[in-house]
Amino acid sequence: MNINFELYYIFYVVANNESISKAANELYISQPAVTQSIKKLESQLGGALFVRTKRGVILTEEGKVFYSYIKQGVEFFNNGENKFSQLKNLETGHIKIGASATITRNVLLPYIEQFHKLHPNIDIEITNHVTKELLLMLRNGTIDMLALNLPIKSNKDMAIIPCKEIQDCFVVGKDYIHLTEKPIPLDELKNYPLIFQKKPSNTREFLDNFLLQNNIDFTPKVDIASYNLVMDFTRIGFGVGYGTREFITKDLDEGTLFEIKTIPEVPKRNIGIAMMNNTIPSFGIKKLIDIMLAGIPEFSHTL
Repeated sequence: MNINFELYYIFYVVANNESISKAANELYISQPAVTQSIKKLESQLGGALFVRTKRGVILTEEGKVFYSYIKQGVEFFNNGENKFSQLKNLETGHIKIGASATITRNVLLPYIEQFHKLHPNIDIEITNHVTKELLLMLRNGTIDMLALNLPIKSNKDMAIIPCKEIQDCFVVGKDYIHLTEKPIPLDELKNYPLIFQKKPSNTREFLDNFLLQNNIDFTPKVDIASYNLVMDFTRIGFGVGYGTREFITKDLDEGTLFEIKTIPEVPKRNIGIAMMNNTIPSFGIKKLIDIMLAGIPEFSHTL
């Protein structure tokens, strides 16, 4: 049976008011229109829903049973509208973000802090993993957005937005500070113990591609999965580490790490936001991305 939902709602309002005239006022339509709608619904159902009295209308026994179901349906719709409104106004919700621990700590954290202060009732779930696994999670919908090192391969099914430019560099602790006295040819670093992130991190892939372009082959003495541990080992004198200048500004300022100027210099790259092309981001994700892009002129608009 294909009955217009509007007829159900008019029935619901009439039943609540026990009056055609009061229902017409609430619905902002004429009394004849209300009466005609009730008659049409009764005709389609095949039975009477109301009995007219001097004071208005009352439900028939069958109408009472019918009303108990319609009431639940209307309330479900109303609850759905209210929930959607809460989500839209960021009064409730849940966002799922993927990123490496390094990017979470050094890039995302200030934005997430700002977002949380504005919208404290939004639950935030952060998954830290290597980029390869996070890309799989983004594609299968386990996370809503991904913050990652660029560039990446095979991203035609994704929207990629650069959000922060970064500069990688080689650094040392005090034991190798003599390497920072003047710029040195890049290939000379192979004469020193090297500390890199393990493959398949995006940072390591970017470094390996840069070295390949310059016909240089480095074999690290220490391979570590954690970026922070790479910096820790470098800081205590294990050798030459590969880091990101923007992530170690405190170390550079305090003199616990020192940057080596190489010839050629490592090119700049970007941190980016990735989302699937075939999905519509939630209101919460849109707001977080707006916050992240607010300082970038070409992206300073609502997505």
